[in-house]
Amino acid sequence: MSLTGNTKIAGIMGCPVKHSLSPVIHNFWMREYDLDGVYIPLPVAPDALERAVSGLAALGFSGVNLTIPHKEAVIPYLDDLRDAARKIGAVNTIRVRSDGTLEGDNTDGFGFRAAIEHDAPDGWSPAGKPVVVCGAGGAARAIIDALKTWRAGEIRIVNRTFERAESLADEFDKPCKPYDWATREEILDGAALLVNTTQCGMVGEPPLDISLKSLPVDAIVNDIVYAPLITPLLADALERGNIIVDGLGMLLHQARPAFRGWFDIDPAVTPRLRDTILAAARKG
Repeated sequence: MSLTGNTKIAGIMGCPVKHSLSPVIHNFWMREYDLDGVYIPLPVAPDALERAVSGLAALGFSGVNLTIPHKEAVIPYLDDLRDAARKIGAVNTIRVRSDGTLEGDNTDGFGFRAAIEHDAPDGWSPAGKPVVVCGAGGAARAIIDALKTWRAGEIRIVNRTFERAESLADEFDKPCKPYDWATREEILDGAALLVNTTQCGMVGEPPLDISLKSLPVDAIVNDIVYAPLITPLLADALERGNIIVDGLGMLLHQARPAFRGWFDIDPAVTPRLRDTILAAARKG
């Protein structure tokens, strides 16, 4: 990685943003592909978001990522949205086009699917099979959209607040179906995939309160939490012989479309990149 008068610039806007691992990911790829570029954290307060976004083209940015609390608030300030961002109702990536206009995208669904495909057995697919999604927040929206594109047979949405699960199922329509939290264990019966999109299991949070007794042993269990890497849910799944997919895969793969859109390079998610991110996460 070198810095010159032609340096390409990208970054991540958030409030706060110092916790983000995105600079580690993208600057790793900058070095890996010998790009004259840099990716920087951009602390942007909510009341400064419009001014910050409107200045991206003038400042020569190739684009930015967005994190809390800007993913939904940024939409009115963009010229176009890609389909995923429009359906999910949130943007995590902005690309500055050659004419200076701004295109918003959401790459979380791509990251989820790519992470599952990377760790699943060859030829595995949820097409035509039931899947269970725990949670009804922003991450669940992206994952449900990806599962619909993947043609999952039934998407069973279960949440502590049933009304939120019901609203999400109504919005995304078939094959989504809401379930009450009290049924969370029985609806695992026959499922090919279980995904935890909640914060349960994260450092400082209680574990996800669910028994896997009814889950088939050939089902895949995915937790989008990556701190810790092996959550109590994944530890339980490992013990009974399920294939697991940790949350780091989604984090790394969701960054690929952004990097490709900015620099026309599809970067690889390698063991060395995982090791680098894990080391950075441990440092805090």
